[in-house]
Amino acid sequence: MAPGHLGVRARRMNSGWHMVTLLIAALVALPILVPFLSWLHPEGEVWRHLAHTVLGELVRNTLVLTAGVGVGVLVLGAGLAWLTAMCEFPGRRMFEWALMLPLAVPTYVLAFVAIGLLDFSGPLQTALRTVFGADLRLPAIRSTGGIIVVMVLALYPYVYMLARAAFLSQGRTLLECGRMLGLTPWQAFLRVALPTARPALAAGVALALMETLADFGAVYIFNYDTFTTAIYKAWFGLFSIDAAAQLSTLLLLFVAFAFYLEHHFRGAARFHSGGKLAHERRFRLTGARAWGATAAAGVVLSAAFLVPLAQLLVWAADTALSGLDTRYIEFTLHTLALGAFAALITVSAALLLSAARRGSRDNLTHALIRLATLGYALPGTVLAVGIMLVLTWLDRGIDTFSETWLGTPAGFALAGSLTALLFAYLVRFLAVAHGPVESGLERITPSITQAARSLGAGQREILWRVYLPMLRPGLLSATLLVFVEVMKEMPATLLLRPFGWDTLAIRIFEMTSEGEWQRAALPALVLILVGLIPVRLLMRSTSTQA
Repeated sequence: MAPGHLGVRARRMNSGWHMVTLLIAALVALPILVPFLSWLHPEGEVWRHLAHTVLGELVRNTLVLTAGVGVGVLVLGAGLAWLTAMCEFPGRRMFEWALMLPLAVPTYVLAFVAIGLLDFSGPLQTALRTVFGADLRLPAIRSTGGIIVVMVLALYPYVYMLARAAFLSQGRTLLECGRMLGLTPWQAFLRVALPTARPALAAGVALALMETLADFGAVYIFNYDTFTTAIYKAWFGLFSIDAAAQLSTLLLLFVAFAFYLEHHFRGAARFHSGGKLAHERRFRLTGARAWGATAAAGVVLSAAFLVPLAQLLVWAADTALSGLDTRYIEFTLHTLALGAFAALITVSAALLLSAARRGSRDNLTHALIRLATLGYALPGTVLAVGIMLVLTWLDRGIDTFSETWLGTPAGFALAGSLTALLFAYLVRFLAVAHGPVESGLERITPSITQAARSLGAGQREILWRVYLPMLRPGLLSATLLVFVEVMKEMPATLLLRPFGWDTLAIRIFEMTSEGEWQRAALPALVLILVGLIPVRLLMRSTSTQA
């Protein structure tokens, strides 16, 4: 083939990838940008009401919660990561993977278990009053400190997972150099190990902060007003989707600030191996220090996973007969169906984006892909508001067109349909699917692609006959991750679901909003057990320990 024809073919190929990435990026960007248009028609009366009642409290609560969770997950995650990566103590081999199990517990599940167990009328305080007298009172769990502790226990694995991998890759040489310069072990940890692991720590804290800002279920259960609960109340309490959209834009400012902090603290640091890997020669703790490390890891694991799981099992056993009815079967089938369809759509879009990145190396395509994968950083409430505005506008346009040219309304609505819900899942979890697919593509060497092209295969044939068979592990991981994330997603499902399409997460929300902790245990157990699947995948991907 002549060089000129090759150039035309390459330009057409790049143009095709540009169209694919532009379309997906536009779909993702619409729900993000549309809420800002709501400021063209500000809800003056609603904002005056918010300003005189809860606006200051919303800002204060959001700032306090994010700051408290950020500090908590950093201290807990980094400390546990250092213990399991760099120290030898009784039970280390078990704790190094078990400390990731709380990732399978949704924050709202841990929240209602904590309240049900630790509230004044709960079983723990009731038992303690029986033993120590009626005047005994533990600190109130329904407090700012209570919600911070619960969210730290639920989210610290993000920091633990990334920090542990960073500590394992550092090598003992760096620490030994610090010791030779006169640093104590504690000083070497603070002045050598932590700064070297700064990119991993910043990324882990950023993930935890994104989840904190996006959380709706836990703060709603604790009756702790943040922007996510305010958006829900403005939509369903004040019946003003414009006010909800305007509140969403303020929440986006917090998200943007979290992005800035992550970029600032990450800096230009990079990981480098410094001699022998750290796990080849761990610090052997003895005596009280060894058992203290075991106790610390055991307390965290018990509080974040073992005790909540045991309490759920007790509640589920008490209510199993009354909870297993035909509606529960519908909740489970709806949850599984939404997870399966969303995983199929999202992984397909992620595969297209990854193929576009591989087929076109220009900056425009890369920028569009980065834009398309921003949805995971956005709270489900924000996405729900943006999607509802987009689809409502589209429904009006379709009805206007149908009445003008056909003389009758179209007779269907995208807003409030499964289309809206699946659209939200696509935007929210595209980044979750893109990571494993992109990692799988990186393992396919350019020589394989060049060999296929030399045999006359086009880009589409390369995708179906070369990429897909080699991408099966990455596609399976992406599918499972999206499937479980969709099962646990509460705010977007709550705001956008069609009438009658309740899921396990919605069932938990309904029961906990009425204080029915025991009846919420059965669907919560199902979510946790299914959530163990991606946690197991993460364990395998980070199993670099000795």
